[in-house]
Amino acid sequence: MKNSSGPGLASPVTSASGIAGPTLYGYNPAVARHFAENPAPASSADNPCEPGRVVRVDRSLILVAVGMELLHLPYPLDADVPVTGDWVWVGPNRAGDRQILSVLPRHSELSRKRAFEDSSAAQVLAANMDVIGVVVPVDRPLTHNRLERTLVAAWDSGAVPLVIITKADLARVADDVVGEVILQAAGVDVVTTSAENGDGIDNLLAHLPPRSTLVLLGPSGAGKSTLINALVGHNVQHTGEVRAGDFRGKHTTTSRELVPLADGTVLMDTPGVRGFGLFDADDGMQQMFGDVEELGHLCRFSDCAHQHEPGCAVQAALSDGTLDDRRWNNYRKLQREQAALARRKDAAATRAYQREWHQKVVGGGKSQRSAERARSEREEEQRSKRKRR
Repeated sequence: MKNSSGPGLASPVTSASGIAGPTLYGYNPAVARHFAENPAPASSADNPCEPGRVVRVDRSLILVAVGMELLHLPYPLDADVPVTGDWVWVGPNRAGDRQILSVLPRHSELSRKRAFEDSSAAQVLAANMDVIGVVVPVDRPLTHNRLERTLVAAWDSGAVPLVIITKADLARVADDVVGEVILQAAGVDVVTTSAENGDGIDNLLAHLPPRSTLVLLGPSGAGKSTLINALVGHNVQHTGEVRAGDFRGKHTTTSRELVPLADGTVLMDTPGVRGFGLFDADDGMQQMFGDVEELGHLCRFSDCAHQHEPGCAVQAALSDGTLDDRRWNNYRKLQREQAALARRKDAAATRAYQREWHQKVVGGGKSQRSAERARSEREEEQRSKRKRR
């Protein structure tokens, strides 16, 4: 059914093929070409399909922008389960209502390792974003390791990371925090904002490509929802207080949801995350720690363990202060996490193969015994018939 409480949608963009899509939620000519390259699985003149974008994923329904409407649709039966930001084909089902038929390939994907320690599976948080805004509030101590970890995930997603410093009006040490972040996030643009005063909002918008999607990522109470309200121009997201003792905020955002701006930019608020386990982040590690990895290539020995070997460029950089101890230790920690994840994935794949092999062998054995038993029963029945004659 149509969601009458949602925002009115602008006139949809129509591609050369006549397919229209929700302009307000990022549909543009490039997206229209993406749909044309991935045609609907069951589209016809009698059963036309439409492009849509997932606005929010709830426990039992999915909110999808389709043309001029916002629709609550059931989870797809024959397609992958979409996440917020996915582009999807929507078409009629047998009852005449609409359903999600397929999920288009993603050009970017923000993932993390699932929270429980022994997991080797990924949890996809968002899809098809162009910029990931890593939100850093200045009203609490800067956690360097967390910032590096989040930037690794942002680089690895395929989107462009952007550090957004919030609450600059609340702390006298804002300039110090900005300086530290700029040094740590080398190669990443840093924008300072104060949503309460409206400072930095225009500068933030200037960093976003036209009709792009920005995902805000940061801890609870970092000011993501307040920032979205400032960007939209009115309150569309709930905000909450932050505890003074540990700087933790309430989870005022409980689900990932797209919020459109009038100029076609799309924002996505995300619930605050306390931990961010990396998942297959080799590309992100190279982007974030490229200088550290380059040092490793300068060592005298190709198999240098960077401990006490002669000619170790890493140890030399640590000794003269070129490489910070904290950064090196965090790099090694993230490398160990990636190695442990790879081992768990290999172990999981091995166990899955063994289970499949066991099922085939046991199933095959059962089938063979059943066939032999049936043949023996037929022969016995034939012998009984001959005796009766």
